[in-house]
Amino acid sequence: MLKKILFISLLFLLLFSCQKTETVRQQPVNKTAIADSAVLTFQQKLYKTQVDSVFSRYNFNGSVAVFKDNTELYRRNNGFSNFENKTEINDSTVFSIASISKQFTAVLILLQMEQGKLNLDDKASKYIKDFQKKEYENITIKQLLNHSSGLNNFGEKLLFKSGSGFNYSNDGFNALGKIVETVSGKSFDENMLELLKKTGMKNSSTGTTFKGENFAQTYVGNSKIQKKVENMPKRLANKEIRIPAGGVLSTINDLHIWNNALYSGKIIKPETLKKFMVKSTERQHPILGTMGYGLGIMINDNKPASYFHSGYVKGAPSLNIYYPETKTSVIILSNIADEEKGKSAAFRPHLKIKEIADILENIN
Repeated sequence: MLKKILFISLLFLLLFSCQKTETVRQQPVNKTAIADSAVLTFQQKLYKTQVDSVFSRYNFNGSVAVFKDNTELYRRNNGFSNFENKTEINDSTVFSIASISKQFTAVLILLQMEQGKLNLDDKASKYIKDFQKKEYENITIKQLLNHSSGLNNFGEKLLFKSGSGFNYSNDGFNALGKIVETVSGKSFDENMLELLKKTGMKNSSTGTTFKGENFAQTYVGNSKIQKKVENMPKRLANKEIRIPAGGVLSTINDLHIWNNALYSGKIIKPETLKKFMVKSTERQHPILGTMGYGLGIMINDNKPASYFHSGYVKGAPSLNIYYPETKTSVIILSNIADEEKGKSAAFRPHLKIKEIADILENIN
């Protein structure tokens, strides 16, 4: 009802403000275009008011942007990409996107499937020697993708029978990276760089291949007192993270390109995209709550429909959301976290912005 009232009110005001007293014959008015433009302007103002307040409340150091298809509804950069040099964050700043990387790894697996090099129901042990042990031999590729394998850290006993529960596992996604290497005959970095190039993501790379500039160094602390996380972005290849699970670097603009290309079926085939997006397990996220999980992507079980993934490596909380009904992307990247207050505190700005976006999507 609120949407209808808003629509009618805006249309009424616009139509009457645009009337002319001339008696000459006028061209037909495209009322739909006028109404759409009015709603768009209204959304831009709402996002500015609401998200700007989040920046102010939390002194948010990072980048936030909202795009409706290819139209920018909101963008703001605030703070420093390098606190020592006082380098300000801008549209070209490259962030560590942490576990948002998992959807890229999932797509690499799905591309190999499309080429007939593997099936999702294949056992991982077919491709990885380390899985050829009784404890792991029946884990499937799909179970690694949706975190239902029972795997926690590789080498440990499974937490449950494969396929019967959910446990978020970085080691599971790093195993998927090895499978990509095995079936493609190329390194994971080579596969990832090819995917990024194919998608048009010119300023994205992996932590081990980054050679550019504008990288947002990561920090623990706050805007007044902070400590630099050493050896970034190379440390993303360390055992506790590794590239397939959390080692992609990207920008606001490149993630917008990714969202539009992925969800329009330009990277993987539409029938493959459905497999990627369909809920196959359920996750209890420590910050975002209960949600569905597809193949490397989180799914909102309620209205509005959305696909998203959070990410966290030391000092770098991130969130990438896509609302399919309106083709809207909400991207939130940061390079500092006050770990003494816990991860929940680090994600409060992200959570507030997601709540704002959810509300605005529900009145669309």
